[in-house]
Amino acid sequence: MSKLRVQSFAVSLDGFSAGPNQDLENPLGVGGPALMEWFFATRMFQRMYGSGDGETGVDNGIAEKGFDGIGAWILGRNMFGPVRGPWPDDSWKGWWGDEPSYHVPVFVLTHHARPPLTMAGGTTFHFVTEGIHAALEQARAAAGKQDVRVGGGAATVRQYLQAGLLDDLHLAVRPILMGRGEALFAGLDLPALGYETVDSVPGERATHVFLRKRA
Repeated sequence: MSKLRVQSFAVSLDGFSAGPNQDLENPLGVGGPALMEWFFATRMFQRMYGSGDGETGVDNGIAEKGFDGIGAWILGRNMFGPVRGPWPDDSWKGWWGDEPSYHVPVFVLTHHARPPLTMAGGTTFHFVTEGIHAALEQARAAAGKQDVRVGGGAATVRQYLQAGLLDDLHLAVRPILMGRGEALFAGLDLPALGYETVDSVPGERATHVFLRKRA
């Protein structure tokens, strides 16, 4: 069976993975971009969204590996956009422009139904109202023998951890303190849920910590 993975998920030293008050002007929450500074400088990010060549060190290499073997994604609704409640219309199509960087089916957790949204480059957003297990079942069917990647946000990762469904979790630990925001591990006892640290790699702007669910 394919694996369910979290890759390149940034977290501060005090455990936050997004700042507070996410909105259209602050998609990562207030102060949230500091969490992703390790990624912004990489060649991978610059080739996807920037204008320069980017760096090719440890951070870049690990970010690139996070896309290997991924056949589908799962996102929480906040990762798709800032719209809350029932969809007023179908005008919001995500943060990424006409051609998102996924290039595979993406399953968005929501309480409000919406027709699938097909974008350029092979990305189709499917809106799942039946919860995390249904999203995983649909994502695995779409991914075939490839893995499924949970892109976030923090609440979505917590749900999959709490259910013991995540196989691998890569955290990009940034040397910053957020103070408040979305706490990744709030209410979780990871050892009791079967998770252990298997590796730690220092990068240029983050320390990369790898967790795994014990067999």
